[in-house]
Amino acid sequence: MTRSLPIIARLTLRAAAIAHLTVALGSATDAETTGIVIAIVDFNYVDTSGEVLDQRAEHDVRLSTFMSALKDDLAAAGKFRLVIPACRPDPCSRSGGSELLKAAKTAGADFLMVGGIHKMSTLVQWAKAEVIDLRNGQIVLDRLFTFRGDTDQAWRACRKIYIKRTHYACSLQRS
Repeated sequence: MTRSLPIIARLTLRAAAIAHLTVALGSATDAETTGIVIAIVDFNYVDTSGEVLDQRAEHDVRLSTFMSALKDDLAAAGKFRLVIPACRPDPCSRSGGSELLKAAKTAGADFLMVGGIHKMSTLVQWAKAEVIDLRNGQIVLDRLFTFRGDTDQAWRACRKIYIKRTHYACSLQRS
């Protein structure tokens, strides 16, 4: 013979389940809204090395991988929350100027990262990064990095420098 729970016990269990779900959802929302909110515009790439071999396709893949990993790495650390600005025309570009700043602010960003990579020779590439504090318009990171080689390993090393410098620059502005 099975006994059913009294109505008061069933209501109590349901109320507890709803309360638990509410707390869990509230925690998820809190996690989504914490951290430094940053918009990152995909960097551009210029190759003026004069090499005979056309490496555009390879560079496009490396740049795409670089940008995806940069965004993923910043978000994974938990200190940053990435937002995507909506630009017209899409995608956003650094040449958008004040429209880009406005789109990043509208997306909820406190900071905007822009940059580019320039391959000047077979062995040397320059990586330029700027992070702008959108709350006051101040540039908080303006760095020109050099990295040697045109390999996946060289690009990974460059990305790690970007991440470290971005953490440092944005953290200073938050304190």
